[in-house]
Amino acid sequence: MMRVLYGVSPNDIPSFDTKRLRAEFLIEGLFAPGHIEFAYTHVDRMVVGAACPAETPLAFGGGADVGTPLFFTAREMGIANLGGAGRIIVDGQEFALANRDILYVGRGAEQVALASDDPANPARFYMNSVPAGRDIAHRLITRDEAKPLDLGEDSRSNRRRLRMYIHPEVAPSCLLLMGITDLAPGSIWNTMPPHLHERRMEAYCYFDLAEADRVIHLMGRPAETRNLIVANGDVVISPAWSIHMGAGTGPYAFVWGMTGENQAYTEFDPVPVADLK
Repeated sequence: MMRVLYGVSPNDIPSFDTKRLRAEFLIEGLFAPGHIEFAYTHVDRMVVGAACPAETPLAFGGGADVGTPLFFTAREMGIANLGGAGRIIVDGQEFALANRDILYVGRGAEQVALASDDPANPARFYMNSVPAGRDIAHRLITRDEAKPLDLGEDSRSNRRRLRMYIHPEVAPSCLLLMGITDLAPGSIWNTMPPHLHERRMEAYCYFDLAEADRVIHLMGRPAETRNLIVANGDVVISPAWSIHMGAGTGPYAFVWGMTGENQAYTEFDPVPVADLK
């Protein structure tokens, strides 16, 4: 059975201690060697997951945990490779994924198998899945095929390159958006300015952190912020009512995945940093 997060009202946040805040919004331990792990959130019914195959490929496809005959009966998925080279086989169709490539898996797939090319340098597959209402063909989007956006300023320590992978301008989907952001050397801040998008939720998977480093992820309503201390491979669920921004104690990157009422990446409401409490 996959883990389940039920989601909470923003009015509940003032009463949460650190343990409760982490239990509701932070998913730890997804990247378990030799296993597939999933977590289901009632926030727009996104499923996040990870698979770390070693010598033996890992496969899934049954729908018991999502209430349908197959996992993909009414779902689509993006799978990002955050490790060594690997392969994904979707109903016999094989795709080779290098580091920072993403595979889109469309509605109707029956079985997905994930494998590492070299068990000594295994693939680390990270997954976002959301409900889908139409069939779209599976597609591999390589790092070079993603659409880059250079954002931020060195003087403000927030220069970064955002790459859109699953996006109407690159590879279509039903409701899923997915991409990867890399920070420039010396920059620590992501997602500046902080913002809200009331019609979409978001999931952040932080990766490429050293063992001793952490990201301080800020969340909550602008006038009632809280923080999560996030380690390598941890995933933060960010509801539509919450701001999201973070700073790292060392180099890091993150995968962002979104779903909701629309796919307009720029449809959001900035929040001036001076207004945060």
